[in-house]
Amino acid sequence: MAFGVYICGVSLTQVTVPSKPTKISFMRVERTCSINGIPPEELVYVHFPQPKTYSREECKCTPVRFFVILSMQRSGSGWFETLLNSHPNISSNGEVFSLKQRRQSMETIQRTLDTIYNLEWISSAAKNDCIAAVGFKWMLNQAVMVYHRQIANYFNQKGVSVIFLFRRNLLRRLVSLLANAYDKDAKLINGTHMSHVHTREEADLLAQFKPTLNVSSLIVDLSTAEHTMTESLEFFKSNRRMILYYEDIINNPKVEH
Repeated sequence: MAFGVYICGVSLTQVTVPSKPTKISFMRVERTCSINGIPPEELVYVHFPQPKTYSREECKCTPVRFFVILSMQRSGSGWFETLLNSHPNISSNGEVFSLKQRRQSMETIQRTLDTIYNLEWISSAAKNDCIAAVGFKWMLNQAVMVYHRQIANYFNQKGVSVIFLFRRNLLRRLVSLLANAYDKDAKLINGTHMSHVHTREEADLLAQFKPTLNVSSLIVDLSTAEHTMTESLEFFKSNRRMILYYEDIINNPKVEH
């Protein structure tokens, strides 16, 4: 699968493909760039965006792949985005829908998605121009599950590849959630709350906090997280997708998935 992760040199196997090919009209886009050498089944996933606010100039015929990282908080998506953005031709634009006004309705969601995939999103990760892959991370509790039908249809129509990023160890994810909530008030690192640390020293400092788990609700909490993961996979089963687990990448980053 030749999109963002592939460009990084990580070999990942697509685990699910749509059982019924999505019919998409190619007449809606005027192609002035050569598509020779691109397999017909890949055409829907290859794009030549034409931003309205600037010109891509010599890069206008550089094909661009669209992706989205669907995940849950404290599942390694921040680290994974850093990995993607270390490539000069990939832009992953962060947690775009963390702001509620961007996810108030499907209309505002689509407007935001159109801006991102038309290479007009402004962020520190936005490279635009000659990038080969563009996307962002989207938490499942940020209206994904509410508007899943419309979002899945949008992804199919726009040729967006979906990357699911989960944690296998949901108990550790729960501990991480509690620790992150604690640090919002405690601000253990130089009086500043940091959702993601960048050094071993910072990680060791945060690890000194030992959260207390509510045993009476533990099974329910873990089951709820597992159900959300399963349900999201069902909602987006018609989309081109891959499933990654944080632990697998961390423990053996050179393995071919």
